[in-house]
Amino acid sequence: MADETNLVKCENCGQEVPKEDAFHEGDQLICEECYLDKHQKIKACDPWGVHSKKVLRERAGQEGTEGLTDLQKRIYELIVSRNGATQTEIVRELEISPNELQNQIAILRHCELLKGQNRDGVVYVVPFDA
Repeated sequence: MADETNLVKCENCGQEVPKEDAFHEGDQLICEECYLDKHQKIKACDPWGVHSKKVLRERAGQEGTEGLTDLQKRIYELIVSRNGATQTEIVRELEISPNELQNQIAILRHCELLKGQNRDGVVYVVPFDA
């Protein structure tokens, strides 16, 4: 257990972490999880990402939701059941961070399961074949 005098509070999420495990982000001290959340973003529009994922899934004999994580399946099933949802709706419904959702949507886009669609100026995440 860390010495309580050596703990600092993450200025992003409020979690207490050992000072040596905190990261300087601009003028803030943040925890590792918040640091990774800010810096590990997967790009949805990535032709090589799509190609690589497609080849890997074909080699593994995976189709549809086969090979997805439980969270990815929940996101996909929510979107299919509603024929689309906004990122705000998905974050609220599944209680995940917006950055985590963006990464998961990017992976599902690489699998050609989901895509973005503009509906009257609002971006919805919809099934890829919609």
